[in-house]
Amino acid sequence: MKINNKDYDINNIIEMAWCDKTSFDSIKFQTNLSEKEVIKIMRSNLKKSSFQIWRERVYGRKAKHAKI
Repeated sequence: MKINNKDYDINNIIEMAWCDKTSFDSIKFQTNLSEKEVIKIMRSNLKKSSFQIWRERVYGRKAKHAKI
């Protein structure tokens, strides 16, 4: 998948997004992908049920959102 004219390993992005200790800010720093872009990647590469489970896990989780 190409985003921002760069190729990223989707598996690494998914792994970082699933990790409870990796914030969206950290993902942005490492890959230059915004939270919305990460969500799009997760939505398009996970089964619907897996995506819904992931969203429930990260919604409002302090570790995923450094600003909270």
